[in-house]
Amino acid sequence: MQYRTLGRSGAVVSTHCLGTMTFGSEADEETSGRIMETFVEAGGTFVDTADVYSGGRSEEIIGRWLAAHPTEASQVVLATKGRFPMGDGPNDLGLSRRHLRAALDDSLRRLGVDHVDLYQMHAWDAVTPLDETLRFLDDAVTAGKISYYGFSNYLGWQLTKAVHTAAANGWAAPVTLQPQYNLLVRDIEHEVVPASLDAGIGLLPWSPLAGGWLTGKYERDVSPTGATRLGENPQRGMEAWQARNDDERTWRVVDTLRNIASARDVSASQVALSWLADRPAVTSVILGARTVEQLSDNLAAADLVLTEDETTRLTEASAPHVDDYPYGTAGVAQRGRKLTGGR
Repeated sequence: MQYRTLGRSGAVVSTHCLGTMTFGSEADEETSGRIMETFVEAGGTFVDTADVYSGGRSEEIIGRWLAAHPTEASQVVLATKGRFPMGDGPNDLGLSRRHLRAALDDSLRRLGVDHVDLYQMHAWDAVTPLDETLRFLDDAVTAGKISYYGFSNYLGWQLTKAVHTAAANGWAAPVTLQPQYNLLVRDIEHEVVPASLDAGIGLLPWSPLAGGWLTGKYERDVSPTGATRLGENPQRGMEAWQARNDDERTWRVVDTLRNIASARDVSASQVALSWLADRPAVTSVILGARTVEQLSDNLAAADLVLTEDETTRLTEASAPHVDDYPYGTAGVAQRGRKLTGGR
């Protein structure tokens, strides 16, 4: 396992983070405990959860595991999130001071701790003024309830606005952003990645295997079946089978992954994870697992270093479709420095 600083902070985390959305739902408590043990034994130190994962059960399972393993717990950098509904009331969601105060206290109670290392806003809230959210987070840092804060699913302008609002008021600065990012989902490279690099924000990619697509287990024109997320529901969310199956880019990426994995005698998952961990601004890649076997295979990516040629092949095969202004070749050329011409 390798380690990096958590964005612009001085805290150090493993380059692979354990995502626990499966805890309490797809993985029962016993399995979740074994997943935690496997991760920590491999040198993992960074654990990510959220209040809405399994309706709070994920946090409770982690809290009981940490209490039963105090030595290991002392090395864990713990992250959770707040924003989405945890009740039926009009104030049981959002990024208002009222909701976040209750949400953070409830998360601390379920986790059995008096503070978390990283508290993340799970998504943008168009209703709550940004300065209200940021002031609450600064107060939470001052009170010792959180060490750092970050965001999830923010756009580039939202991240930049938050960074500059915090700086203008002398409040604690954000250190991380958690976006979806993988070989099939690279559009954040247009705005989010540059904004993160500019602000020193560390990226924590979720869904690094694109809901299973980058494991190499799906075949062209063969609807998945069996005990996989897409097998249980082929039209599931962003990873829905039909749209990706019909996209030639999907199979160009999958075939490239398979070829490199075969030549290196490793899994396609490990190749995809290694590519992602080496992208600009990435601090730690979030690994979600339903079984110990899945996690163990993914953790082996920490020891895989791709060659320059392998990286180039993957990057070119997965290049986003967009070629229109302002993100295509014309837009890139326009933003380049020119001594003459241009508009």
